[in-house]
Amino acid sequence: MNAHSMTIARAGRSAPCGLGPARSTASGLAVALCVAVGALSWAGAPSATAAPKSANGRSVPLPGYVFVHDPSMTKQGATWYLFSTGDSQGGVNSGNIQIRESTDLTSWKLVGTVFHSTPTWVTGQLGAPPTNLWAPDISYFDGSYHLYYAASTFGSNTSIIGLATNATLDPASPRYHWADQGEVFSSGAGDDYNAIDPALVTGPSGSKWMLFGSFWSGIKLFALNPATGMPASEHPQLFSLSEAPAPDAEEGGYIVAHGGYYYLLVSSGACCKGIGSTYQVIVGRSSRVTGPYVDPNGTAMTDGGGMELLGSDEGMIGPGSPSVYVGAGGDLIDYHYYDAWDEGDPWIQIRRLLWTADGWPVTGPPIVPVPGAPLSTPAPASGRSRPLRSPNA
Repeated sequence: MNAHSMTIARAGRSAPCGLGPARSTASGLAVALCVAVGALSWAGAPSATAAPKSANGRSVPLPGYVFVHDPSMTKQGATWYLFSTGDSQGGVNSGNIQIRESTDLTSWKLVGTVFHSTPTWVTGQLGAPPTNLWAPDISYFDGSYHLYYAASTFGSNTSIIGLATNATLDPASPRYHWADQGEVFSSGAGDDYNAIDPALVTGPSGSKWMLFGSFWSGIKLFALNPATGMPASEHPQLFSLSEAPAPDAEEGGYIVAHGGYYYLLVSSGACCKGIGSTYQVIVGRSSRVTGPYVDPNGTAMTDGGGMELLGSDEGMIGPGSPSVYVGAGGDLIDYHYYDAWDEGDPWIQIRRLLWTADGWPVTGPPIVPVPGAPLSTPAPASGRSRPLRSPNA
């Protein structure tokens, strides 16, 4: 998700929408809706401020709130946990990173947020309080869960990547507490990169790296200290992994290792425009975590290369912001899309991530029912029905 402000109306309300610095602010298909960052924008919705406050956002606000953008998923025990961008109006615990739970990967329940209120250092660093926090990435290493997230100001690359840690993801555990670890990395007007959309990468011998970037010269990588999750040096070396011609509409990257290669997944195109979004996920691979990454034709991703992995399909428009769960049952790719059956509302989709004989990824059928699809719509290839979205989703 990128940072540029656009305000459009739905049901008598307005909501800010994230768009990149060179993206058009007009789309005939998009002007009816702006839900890219989980905006609470439908008429008659319950108040987000009614839930009791808690230091770590453990209240359960808005049981009917179904918007998901920039998802990142993991599993602890028998429970799946999904983290996503905060409410763009700040209504759900001040726009903090949202947490959902599932036991079957098909239905998700909103159970709270990482923090109840945005850490004060974020406001101080940006110079103004952000409406919401963006693009979380969840991982487990060095004995704790690490939740990287981004904050920014609309229309600029004045941006921050922050970190919160927790010993457990189970809210019922007495050990459950999100600890604010502060700033990891930042960018400003004098930089040619944008410090948003973080994603942890595990490299050779367990080394840790941070992938990030959006527009402003594309996708970058730098080394982390695996003991702290912070940059390995005060001024880390930045590796450029992917870049496209102006306006360089690439962001939301993720790297997964498989079969001796590292695969770089990148969200390419325009997000955040509802059914007018042009997002797609492209991929390239490299034998080294630092690149170069090339597509099957040998074109470097720093030279506009990339093979399409995910595109619009069956009313699921503009897939983007992927992450990959690697587990004993096989690899899963999760991402958001804009639901053409429900005026472009963003929601999560999950598919199996499969691998061809020559080592390139392909995706299986959708696992999560499309929430806005009518009951009469034919079932997807997985054989699951497509019910109307549940008020408790």
